Amino acid sequence: MEPRTSPASIGERRVFDALFAPRTIALVGASSDATKHTARPQRSLRHHGYEGTIVPINPHRDVIFGEPAFPSVTAYPDEIDHAFIMVPGRAVAAVIDDCIEKGVPVATIYADGFAESGPEGKAAQDAIVERARAGGLRLLGPNCSGILSTEPSCALSVNAAIEQLPIKSGSLAIISQSGSMTGGLLSRGLGRGVGFSKVVSIGNESDLAVGELTDWLVDDPQTETILLFLETIRDAPRLAVAARRAVDAGKSVVAYKLGRSDLGRTLAASHTGAMAGSAEVSDAFFRAHGIIRIDNIETMFELPAMISGHRPSPSHRVAVMSTTGGGAATVVDRLGSFGVDIVAPPAELVTSLADRGVTIPSGPLTDLTHAGTRADVYGAVIDELAASDHCDLVLAIAGSSAQFQPEISAGPIVQASRFGKPLAGFFAPHAPDALETLTDAGVAGFRTPEACADAIRAWTAWVEPAKLEFDAGTDMSAVHELLSGFGATGPNEAQAAEVFAALGIGTARTTVIRPDHAATLKGRGLEYPVAAKVLSADIAHKTEAGGVVLGIANEAELEAAVERIREQVSASHPSAVIEGVLVQEMVKGLIEVILGFRRDPEVGPVVLLGAGGVLAEISRDISVRVAPVSFAEAELMIGEVKALTGVRGYRGLPRGDIAGLANAIVSMSQLAHSETPGVSEAEINPLLVRGEGEGVIAVDGLIVANPAP
Repeated sequence: MEPRTSPASIGERRVFDALFAPRTIALVGASSDATKHTARPQRSLRHHGYEGTIVPINPHRDVIFGEPAFPSVTAYPDEIDHAFIMVPGRAVAAVIDDCIEKGVPVATIYADGFAESGPEGKAAQDAIVERARAGGLRLLGPNCSGILSTEPSCALSVNAAIEQLPIKSGSLAIISQSGSMTGGLLSRGLGRGVGFSKVVSIGNESDLAVGELTDWLVDDPQTETILLFLETIRDAPRLAVAARRAVDAGKSVVAYKLGRSDLGRTLAASHTGAMAGSAEVSDAFFRAHGIIRIDNIETMFELPAMISGHRPSPSHRVAVMSTTGGGAATVVDRLGSFGVDIVAPPAELVTSLADRGVTIPSGPLTDLTHAGTRADVYGAVIDELAASDHCDLVLAIAGSSAQFQPEISAGPIVQASRFGKPLAGFFAPHAPDALETLTDAGVAGFRTPEACADAIRAWTAWVEPAKLEFDAGTDMSAVHELLSGFGATGPNEAQAAEVFAALGIGTARTTVIRPDHAATLKGRGLEYPVAAKVLSADIAHKTEAGGVVLGIANEAELEAAVERIREQVSASHPSAVIEGVLVQEMVKGLIEVILGFRRDPEVGPVVLLGAGGVLAEISRDISVRVAPVSFAEAELMIGEVKALTGVRGYRGLPRGDIAGLANAIVSMSQLAHSETPGVSEAEINPLLVRGEGEGVIAVDGLIVANPAP
């Protein structure tokens, strides 16, 4: 199904209603044994007030817990909206056939043993999905614990937490790829006093997936914030469209995604593949489409009130006011490590406080520690900060007064919400009454400094979705023509340089000394000093193979270098085909960077910029974006690479050609985003950034062909 930009179709709406508000539910494999999981959905539905018809399906029972039972789905005489399938995996296909015959719109499959169990299970899953699609039946799961909807009530799940917890209706929706975490997330949210509209255990995403359900929830009037617990991204195009629609609708999508550590990375041929790991790629995807990524589970339920009703802000200045120095430090220290822009109180406020006899220390905080618990001071300060245009978010931090005088600490924060600016409150002591006051008023209150700092960091990274169109760029027809002539192994370095030149990226002057040619520059139009590099499509990293010699000053040194390269590469890579030795003029620049792209299996093409050279992977000083990348976004990438601080004019250092580098990023992005035949990755390392107005020069390039099917 193609991603859409409009509300759900009539067919999708029918499936949505059947999934979350079914009038009749068939519990296939329902048990009369109350100790079994397969008995729980029936109890849970009735316990939470489901008012529709429950149809237990069990060929060995006539009645189950007071409900008439039927031997099969087709034996029930009336319509069925939702089938919840709890039979063993081997029996699922037959039930799918019955559902198709009955005209059931959607089925949830609790059974496991499908794609999560290996190739055989994957084949069985693919078979039932094919049958279901042909028959017009949508599937949730397999390996799925079920769903919860609060209005109208439908607690259709085998999850014990959903059965037993006192469910509260609210505006948060959860979609979880982890079935075991579904109840845990729900219980944590309820413990924070928040309520839910929908909760979904997504299972294997064989048919209905995170992206499509998120897209539907954007149109759900009961849902304001969609919370995602992700292990991977399987439906990136639809999720991207959904998140963009959410921003336009004044809603938000918040993601907690596993995979921050290096353990999640896979090896890739180029430096770019190794450097742009799971975390960086996911961050780039979320940023591009307006998804807020959090790193703390507690943040998931405390952040939504802070962003409710707001779009991403063009600036992220944070004002911090506090009545506790130590308590403030626990949050501000973390914010500082994240690079959050904490702004000092405006001069007018400092003067106003002085007129009240309150002197605050100089610095970025509005420190009211010595003002005591004066309600007139506390309330006036937060009002002035919330009303001013010198900050974009106000963080109010309170000490013991929050525990013993919540009306002084929490009350003014609630009152300040009338100004419409994002607000956050953190109380250093255990202050349940003050937190409840904030929660009831729809104001963000944080229990831990870690969650508070994580929420504000996530808010600062929340930006308007990137535009999907290219800036005016290169005609790709010439690039495609070049690439189509290189064969299955892909281009060697000399040919890769031709591609980069066709993209408009400057390249160093080169020549190739073939195996049967003399090692000389005579008549080749190059001048010493030069570098010599092995030319072979079989060798991605030439330095490690002994295939690079630098600083060659004359003909004799060139002859020796060529011979040494041939000997060393033949020894280190005996099966490699050596096409010759590439000789390149030595060029200088202000700094070396790495610029490349790869096609990520989860989110598609991503572009990377970072500190370059042989230590590129070690430094990991990088910026990553999802293609396409605009010129403005390319400039932001340059600003995120610390190594480029100097060439941006820091402390009078020579300025580099930032515009030229940004244009090169856009060009690489165009190569990444276009339907480039046969290319999975490309990289320039190093790309030399020269002085302002002098452009950039590609010194060493690599293009990796798609692996053979």
